[in-house]
Amino acid sequence: MLVLTRRLGENIVIGDDIIIRVLDIGNQVKLGIEAPQELSVHREEIYEKIKAESSEHSD
Repeated sequence: MLVLTRRLGENIVIGDDIIIRVLDIGNQVKLGIEAPQELSVHREEIYEKIKAESSEHSD
């Protein structure tokens, strides 16, 4: 795992077309993610729910 420190307004770039922006730092950290539309981006708990529902439908 790569661990990076960023300040408010700073970015992380993944590949050529994914940008993660630090939008707010307070009680929680608020991130903005710019990625191509064909790439799905989810919070982990939502991703796990989608994955579980998908496996239920395939059985």
